Amino acid sequence: MSIQRFHVGPRLSETAVFNNVVYLAGQIPDDATQDMQGQTRQVLAHVDRLLAEAGSDKTRILSCQIFVSDISQIGAMNQVWDAWVAEGNSPPRATVEAKLAKPEWLIEIVVTAAQK
Repeated sequence: MSIQRFHVGPRLSETAVFNNVVYLAGQIPDDATQDMQGQTRQVLAHVDRLLAEAGSDKTRILSCQIFVSDISQIGAMNQVWDAWVAEGNSPPRATVEAKLAKPEWLIEIVVTAAQK
């Protein structure tokens, strides 16, 4: 079986697909001047776009890891998450506080999903 890669760069690919499973790299916001809710919306839009490109969607998420720079912001993040997640399809999820690669990033999300 071959591995498909999307948006391949010198350091990482945004997406890899193997055996009908989609693996996303950590998704980060484009506009880091926004607050936690704004950054979360951006990141989830990236997730939606990349999953669709790989033949999947948020109802097919198998696992989600969320990294936040300040765990006290989890309520703001969860408000956006709860509005985004597909009803009846809440995926297994871990949320942890972590020092992210850039101090202005408040959130990074890693997703694994099944293809349709």
